[in-house]
Amino acid sequence: MLKGKAALITGSSGGIGLAIAQELASAGCHIVLHGLEDPSVVAEHLATMRSFGVTALYLQKDLQDPKEIEQIAAIALEQFGCIDILVNNAVTRHFSAIETFPTDRWNQALAVNLSAPFHFVKAFLPGMRKSGWGRVINMTSVYGQRGTPNRIDYVTTKSALIGLTRAIAAEVVGQNITCNALCPGSVLTPNIESRIRALMHEKNIDWDLATAEFLHGKQPGGKLIPAKHLAELALFLCTATGGQMNGAILPMENGWLAL
Repeated sequence: MLKGKAALITGSSGGIGLAIAQELASAGCHIVLHGLEDPSVVAEHLATMRSFGVTALYLQKDLQDPKEIEQIAAIALEQFGCIDILVNNAVTRHFSAIETFPTDRWNQALAVNLSAPFHFVKAFLPGMRKSGWGRVINMTSVYGQRGTPNRIDYVTTKSALIGLTRAIAAEVVGQNITCNALCPGSVLTPNIESRIRALMHEKNIDWDLATAEFLHGKQPGGKLIPAKHLAELALFLCTATGGQMNGAILPMENGWLAL
């Protein structure tokens, strides 16, 4: 379906980003993975993607640094000529009350969660316009639409990413380019898994009880969302049918936002 197209997915050495990359590769899309981890962490994943007959590479770069963002864009464009699908998934987060929130962590969140998506869109949008096709997918969150204590960086940047999505969508109307945002609830990612396992250890309870406690007061139903389901939604946005959607904020949170 996407044979010959190329995608860059930030924050894709694991979790949601990796699931999206795998889904796009299975549809014939060339892949640029990105993360902070050592390349050995993703070697097996790259091999799996290449088994679909696509080119797949990994770039270990820090999105806090605009120069490293420029390097990522330059390498991707040199390799493929155009990035047709951009998935802004990379995120950093810190848990703290506002009055004790470290300034450096605030600046880091603004750089990684918000400024990096802007820089990547700026770098790749001209190529999308030239080819007459493009998809930008921004990963926001339930917390982009409601507040929660001790997460000022995450709530603020995810909310702003919704605004960025709509602003980009308005600029690409009628150009066969779309910009949409996925809005997940709690997804089974390495980060969430580590927090649930910590709860298991702390309270001496099993996985199911720890998951239910972790989700209590949040996601209805008491179950985590599989990352693959979000990946399938991202792939849908790359279809002709999905191309009719632009500027949409698409929740996948088991009704959390309805409460």
